[in-house]
Amino acid sequence: MSPAPARLLPAVLAAAALALTACGGAADTAASEERPTLRFAVGPFLPSATDTQAAYEPFFKAVAEKLGADYELEVSSDYAGLAVSLASGKTDMAWMGPFGYVLAADKGGAEAIATVEYDGKPVYHSIVVAPKNTKVKDYPRDAKGLRMSFAEAASTSGWLIPTFLLKKEGIDPKTYFDYSEGAAHPAQETAVATGKVDLATDFDRNRNAMIEAGTIKAEDSVIVWTSPDLPNDAIAVRKDLDADLVADLEEAVLSIEHDGAENGLLPRHYTGFVESTESTYELIIEAARDLGRIK
Repeated sequence: MSPAPARLLPAVLAAAALALTACGGAADTAASEERPTLRFAVGPFLPSATDTQAAYEPFFKAVAEKLGADYELEVSSDYAGLAVSLASGKTDMAWMGPFGYVLAADKGGAEAIATVEYDGKPVYHSIVVAPKNTKVKDYPRDAKGLRMSFAEAASTSGWLIPTFLLKKEGIDPKTYFDYSEGAAHPAQETAVATGKVDLATDFDRNRNAMIEAGTIKAEDSVIVWTSPDLPNDAIAVRKDLDADLVADLEEAVLSIEHDGAENGLLPRHYTGFVESTESTYELIIEAARDLGRIK
C-alpha cells in the first residue's frame, strides 16, 4: 500500500502528536497510526445498488490507498440526493452525472476535479430513439403529437439537454408531444423497442451497453436525434474540503488515467480521467440556468 502523499502527512502527524500529548505512553502508538477516513459516494449508475457498489468500489479503494486513507462508500439512490449529500458536507468526493454535479456546485459550491473518459473520450451524447418502423425523419419537426417519453428530471441526457435544446427552437415538449417523464434510462429503451412509446430520450453509452448485454436488439429501434458533445461524469469534491487534500485527490484520480480498465479499477468501457476546467460543464450550466434549475 502506498504511503500518504506529502501534503496529507502533516495533518495525519499533527493528529498523532495531539494524541501523544494528551495521553502519553505505549497505548498512544495505536492512536498515532490512525488513518484518515474519506467519505465517498457514487450515483445510481447501474440497475441495483449492489451492482453499482461492485463496479465502482475498486476505483474508490484505489484512490484511498494512494492517499494512505480508509474510506466509506455510499451508493446514492438518486442524483439529486447525491448533490445534496455533497453540498451538505456528508460526502467528501463523489462520482456523479454532469447535471448532478452542476446542481451540487450551485447548491453548495462543489468543485469538479476530473472528468471521466469512456472509450477514450471525455464526452458522450443525448439521443432520441424511435421504433424501427418510425416515420420520424426530421425530429422534432415531424414528431408533433407523438408519444414522447423523457427520463427522470435529474438526468442530463434524458431530460435537461433534450428539453433545453427543444426550447431553444421554441418548442415546449409538454405541449408539443403526448408527453411523459420520469422513467429510468433502461426503461426508455425497452419502451421504444416494445412499441409502448413513439419516442424516448436516452444517452448513447446506455444504448450501446444494453445492446452489448443483449437486453435490446439494435435493429429494433433507431436513433432519430443526437445532441452536441456533452461532458462525461464528474469527479467532484465538497466546497470546504482542505485544499491540500483536494490536490491529493485530484492527483490520485488522474493517476488512474488510461490504465484503470485494464487493472480492473474501473467499470467496463471507462478508460481514465482528464482534468476538468471552468469551461468543461458550460453547456450543462447554461441549460440548467435557462430551465430554472439553478440560479
